[in-house]
Amino acid sequence: MLLEVTDLHVEFDGKPAVRGVDLSLRRGEVLGLVGESGSGKSATALALPGLLPANATVRGSVRLDGQELVGAGDRELSRVRGARIGMVFQDPLSAFTPVYRIGDQIAEAVRAHRDVSREAARERAVTLLDLVGIPRARERADAYPHEFSGGMRQRAMIAMAMANDPDVLVADEPTTALDVTIQAQILDVLRTAQQETGAAMVLVSHDLGVVAGAADRVAVMYAGRVVESGPVDEVFRAPGMPYTLGLLGAVPRIDEAAQVLVPVPGVAPGAGESVQGCAFAPRCPLVEERCRKGVPRTEAVGPAHTAACLRSGELAGRTPRDVFPVPAIPDRACQPAGGTPVLTARGLTKTFPVYKGSAVRRRIGSVYAADGVDLDIARGETLALVGESGSGKSTTLFELLELKRPEAGDIELFGQPVAALDRAQRRAVRRRVQIVFQDPMASLDPRMSVGDIVTEPLRAQGVGRRGAARRGPGLLELVGLDPAHAERYPHEFSGGQRQRIGIARALSVEPELLVLDEPVSALDVSVQAGVLNLLSRLKAELGLAYLLVSHDLSVVRHIADRVSVMYLGRTVESGPVEDVFARPLHPYTQALLSAVPVPDPPRERVRRQERILLAGDPPSPTVRHAGCRFRGRCPVYAGLGEDGRGRCEGEVPAAPDAERHGAACHFPRVRDVV
Repeated sequence: MLLEVTDLHVEFDGKPAVRGVDLSLRRGEVLGLVGESGSGKSATALALPGLLPANATVRGSVRLDGQELVGAGDRELSRVRGARIGMVFQDPLSAFTPVYRIGDQIAEAVRAHRDVSREAARERAVTLLDLVGIPRARERADAYPHEFSGGMRQRAMIAMAMANDPDVLVADEPTTALDVTIQAQILDVLRTAQQETGAAMVLVSHDLGVVAGAADRVAVMYAGRVVESGPVDEVFRAPGMPYTLGLLGAVPRIDEAAQVLVPVPGVAPGAGESVQGCAFAPRCPLVEERCRKGVPRTEAVGPAHTAACLRSGELAGRTPRDVFPVPAIPDRACQPAGGTPVLTARGLTKTFPVYKGSAVRRRIGSVYAADGVDLDIARGETLALVGESGSGKSTTLFELLELKRPEAGDIELFGQPVAALDRAQRRAVRRRVQIVFQDPMASLDPRMSVGDIVTEPLRAQGVGRRGAARRGPGLLELVGLDPAHAERYPHEFSGGQRQRIGIARALSVEPELLVLDEPVSALDVSVQAGVLNLLSRLKAELGLAYLLVSHDLSVVRHIADRVSVMYLGRTVESGPVEDVFARPLHPYTQALLSAVPVPDPPRERVRRQERILLAGDPPSPTVRHAGCRFRGRCPVYAGLGEDGRGRCEGEVPAAPDAERHGAACHFPRVRDVV
């Protein structure tokens, strides 16, 4: 056994975060660590090479090829870090030193463990950057971290981790902040790194689809303990722990039609909280009195498959819907489609100036953030905007919310051109359009009680304090919160509860259009399911229209009626969700869909072989590209003849019709990628 972790305990200032973890790792094997935020995944991963902060106390055993690492001195650990254990951090911008060139930092990692010259270390850095797919590696080695995109920084971090051919790679949420296309590239690079070095890998991730496609074995963590572990196929096919079953039921899947998700009720205990008996007992539908009396022992439920549950034998053949309560939500198919337009946008354009100089600033160009966007939303309908970072989704959203004359194009809300609105009309329209922000904590005033927060829009619209206060309890109840908690403050609620508070605030003035800016991206999958179910119920009950911005196509498949795919400020494909996902026409849409992992190991392995990996990052939005803007990354363009390429280079594809499924592509081809 290459790596053995036995009875590992980690405390931060005396508060337990990891409570007796046992893990093992063979050479060449990938072990996935999954669980909600606060479950102890990252603390466990960072404890392996001894990278926890000074306020951490570590007990137990971590043995690498027989060498004990717990209690080892800094000199001894320094010989292990980078040489035998390589680390890929979640945030590469924080992990790299901003004042040193990327190539120099990788070369430094080489020279720290090898007796080589500066020139040899530099050549090794260039070779590694080329291996992980950095274009013009020799030139880019002289760049600083801030000059790399997020995906390129993560590739460079992987290059540094594999610099000395380590025995173990520890990847702590390596794809969390990345677009799905870049995520697919990074996972491919991690596989390359593992193959080149022959290393085993510990992959920490909250994304069950990523683990399904990358891991050989999986360990599910909850409240600082491993509650289930085994071969990834076996654990995903037949979970032996209700918590694992609940996580799988809460995940919206891109390969399945929309249905009610199965949320895991309650919240996990925080670090330092006292836990008696089974930590999952307060949230478990199968709980019995004996579950609360002692910590369940880990028992075998299959070949090499174990679970810490007294009732694991009763889960055989049961689905998440058989175990967890499923909320009743009106069928969204009963909602009217193609009704009165709520929002119409034609040719929407927004540019931002690019300046140069400090003492004397001068404009040297423009960022074409939105460049001719067409949108339509009807009453009771959900339209989703999707695309990579920088595609213009958020710019389009905030241009619509400005309620002012756009730079170019036309916007109509509820049949009224926004350019013609006077101050009173603009105030009236603002009541009819509200927004739910991405980060629920940042969008709530920590100094205000929840009751005041949800009624603040009412006060802004001229409703008296008493009248607004009377509405508060009903609003909290509408989103599934206890009205008695109106006097509490935001920090006293969980992330999912805070997002519900944000939704209640948006609903207080009875809007007709709700703008959802990545409303669940900051939430654990178990919490995300409850918020998505809530949004589906509110839409059905209140007849709301939604404009959803999301990078998560599984969420879009679950909640949206129509989808608009954006690339470099333009719409490249649009249509009903079922049509776009089942028969994508544009190569960019096909690449996005193929890159989304599904929590089904056998299927994900097949999909991985057919994955469309786009070359590089999107081009700069400061250049107004002639012809098709996607051609530099397009696999169809690469296979065309001279005439076809000439058309893509010189002719801008016509925008798709907003009323039906279409794509802005000269050579659209249907391809099944889901």
